[in-house]
Amino acid sequence: MPELPEVDALVGFLRTRAVGERVERADLAELSLLKTYDPPLTALVGRTVDDVSRVGKALILTLGDLELVCRLARAGWLAWHDRVPATAVRMGRGPLGLRVSFTSGAGFDLREAGTTKNASVALVHDRHEVPAVAQAGPDAGSIDAETFAAALGGTRARIKNALVDQRLLAGIGNAYSDEILHVARLSPFAPAHGVDPDHVLEAMRGVLGTAREALEGLPPAQIKAAKKRGLRVHGRAGEPCPVCGTTIAEVSYADTSLQYCPTCQTGGRRLSDRRMDRLLR
Repeated sequence: MPELPEVDALVGFLRTRAVGERVERADLAELSLLKTYDPPLTALVGRTVDDVSRVGKALILTLGDLELVCRLARAGWLAWHDRVPATAVRMGRGPLGLRVSFTSGAGFDLREAGTTKNASVALVHDRHEVPAVAQAGPDAGSIDAETFAAALGGTRARIKNALVDQRLLAGIGNAYSDEILHVARLSPFAPAHGVDPDHVLEAMRGVLGTAREALEGLPPAQIKAAKKRGLRVHGRAGEPCPVCGTTIAEVSYADTSLQYCPTCQTGGRRLSDRRMDRLLR
C-alpha cells in the first residue's frame, strides 16, 4: 500500500511533469473506481493542473476550482506516460482504472492490481467532501510532539493499530509502522497509551525521513522497488534482523500481516499468530 513517503514522491514527480498541463481526455476503465458523479469526470477536459498535493495517503490534483482526489488503497498505483498509448481505453479490461491524457501527449494511468478493487477517485470542489480526507488526523510527516503525545495517550489501541489509524495519524500504513516499531524496539502489541511518545516520534521521524530521501526524484515506475529495498523488517519474515541477526517473525491475519524482531522488540518472545492479545510464554 502506498504510504506517506511514496505518495510524497508521486507528488514531487507530478509537480514537475503535470503542473501546467491541460487535460484533453479523462477515460474511466473501472466503474467502481469513481465515487462521485457531480461534477462529471468530463468536467476535467480543458482544465489545467495547477497543483499536486497530498493529505495522508491521498494524492490530490488541483485543476481550477476542482480537485481530483485519488486514494490508491493496497494495490493501486500511478503510471506516467511521456506519450499516452494510442489504444482506446475499454471498461473493465485489466488493472487500468483511469487514464488522464494531456494536450501535450503526456498523461497518467491509475491502476489497481488484483480482482478486489478498493482504490477510489473523487472529483470534488473541495477535498474535504471526501470523508477519508475530512476525517484524516494530523499528518505523520509534520505532527508536533504535543499533538502526537495526545493522540497516543488518548487511545486504548495497540501501538501498531494506533500508528495506522488514519483518524489519529495520517500517512502511515502497514509497512512503515513495522519499520517504526522496529527502530523504536517496541512490540506491535504494546498499548499505545503506555509507550514513551517522544521515543516513538523520534523513530517515526527517522524512518519517514530516510524513506522520503531515498524515494525523492524517482519516477513512479521505480518507487515501489526502492521502497522495498529500504525496508528492514516489513515483508522480510524468515530473514535475519539487520540489527541483531535474529530471524524476523510474523503475525498473520485474514487479510494482512505484520513483521517484527523477537530479540529487538519483544524480549525474545514470539507473538501469538492467532489473533490473541497476549504473548506466547
